[in-house]
Amino acid sequence: MLKENVFYFIELLAPIIMAVLGYFVMKILIFDHVDEVWDAGDSLVFQNGKVETRVPLSNVMNVSYTVIISPPRVTLSLREPCELGKEISFIPPMSLIPLKKSPIVIDLIDRIDAARRK
Repeated sequence: MLKENVFYFIELLAPIIMAVLGYFVMKILIFDHVDEVWDAGDSLVFQNGKVETRVPLSNVMNVSYTVIISPPRVTLSLREPCELGKEISFIPPMSLIPLKKSPIVIDLIDRIDAARRK
């Protein structure tokens, strides 16, 4: 009788633990991304919910581009914080070839580097 109660308790507890762990993994990998990103030449326009902000490329301090995780992730560290914070993360356009770097992100990194030199 005791063994049956222990197994019943584990069967109820396992899905709850999995849901909590799944939430934290999603919070780290997905929930902090902005909704939309537009390229405006010398700046990027970010929209997250109703908040829309423009960030000049010269304000970007560092670009972190990770292809290994799914979905790929770009994180911009800003010199001066904006309405969305000091770091902004988004999902770049994906390629059909796994683990291939996005030419759009590589071009963005080059443009940010050129804007910093000015």
